[in-house]
Amino acid sequence: MPSVEARRPAVQAAEETPRLISPFERLGFSGRALDVINWLAVVAAVYVLITAVNVIGSGFKAATGDQAETLFAFATNPLIGLMIGVAATALTQSSSTTTSVTVGLVAGGLPLQVAIPIILGANIGTTLTNTLVSLGMVRDKEQFRRGFAAATVHDFFNLIAVLIFLPLEMAFGLLERIATFFAGHASDSDGGLFAAVFGGIGDVVKAATTPLADGIQYTVSWIPDPVRGIVMIVVAVALILMVINFIGRMLKVLMVGKAKAVFHAAMGRGPITGIGSGALMTVMVQSSSTSTALMVPLAGSGAFTLRQVYPFTIGANIGTTVTALISAFAFTGVEAHYALIAALVHLSFNVLATLVIFGLPFLRELPPRGATWLANLAAEKKIYAAVWVLGVFVALPLVLIFGTVIF
Repeated sequence: MPSVEARRPAVQAAEETPRLISPFERLGFSGRALDVINWLAVVAAVYVLITAVNVIGSGFKAATGDQAETLFAFATNPLIGLMIGVAATALTQSSSTTTSVTVGLVAGGLPLQVAIPIILGANIGTTLTNTLVSLGMVRDKEQFRRGFAAATVHDFFNLIAVLIFLPLEMAFGLLERIATFFAGHASDSDGGLFAAVFGGIGDVVKAATTPLADGIQYTVSWIPDPVRGIVMIVVAVALILMVINFIGRMLKVLMVGKAKAVFHAAMGRGPITGIGSGALMTVMVQSSSTSTALMVPLAGSGAFTLRQVYPFTIGANIGTTVTALISAFAFTGVEAHYALIAALVHLSFNVLATLVIFGLPFLRELPPRGATWLANLAAEKKIYAAVWVLGVFVALPLVLIFGTVIF
């Protein structure tokens, strides 16, 4: 572990990055008024996010009628669903967008058997951002070696998690069973206080978001089905992309300083603390890409070791599941039940992956060993880094998706 003295310059350099400025600060607001407006903007953005997810569910129903399963027959192959999740997340640079859209589609009738591999694929796709960040260190061989290893340990962990849990899901429906169990207790009228609170929040959120959702649907009501449903989905997905990007920017302004403090305070205090800090920091900034990307330059500079950042990236996986859970509040009744199952699949997958991979010593060592091996190759020959990024996140998903559709 690097000494405090060795770590201090790199930590100070990371903390001396230009101050993030809220768009409202540019309009002349300052002090307490600026803080209030910033937080109100985040609340408004979350409101639009939930509304857009609601519109996706309605749009999917209008677009497919009762033919959702038939229309998505090509994606019933779990590998194709997995690659759709990888490609969609790599393109949008946001697993939150992919999982939120998937939650809305499930509420609108997308079969869980199709949705679950997409959600698992989102976990792989989200690791592209920090891998791209590490490429910025490519001119310094040793810095790149450390940074690329810190970035790709996330890749290897999520790839191993999918290799373990996707077959289990295909064979036994493991994740769906677990998520259905907890969703049942959350929505069952006999589920006690938790069910009452969850159901009450859902009813309030649904009532609050319905006017805006109805307004969006009314503006396209003149378009005949199924085109109307497709337009609703496109509009809602565009809104989700913009809103999640806006939420991320605003929370960076409001929380990145606090999140960095959590990061620096937790690193080196053990794996459990590292996992917890990764989860907390990701919830604070609502983006696993942001939290892990903040970590990569520090690892590249030598401020933190691969063994220290490894638990943090695992925690980021858990923290990013919050967005999908928030999205599930867009629905009530049966729709809410299935939307919550989809969101809980994401949470269950990441919690179980942490318990199994990080909990078993022989599996725990695989991601850092794989990342170190690949980083050593990439540091010597940069072509390996390009092959990894383009192969895993672009070529493989596109070949499998289009190959299945064509043949």
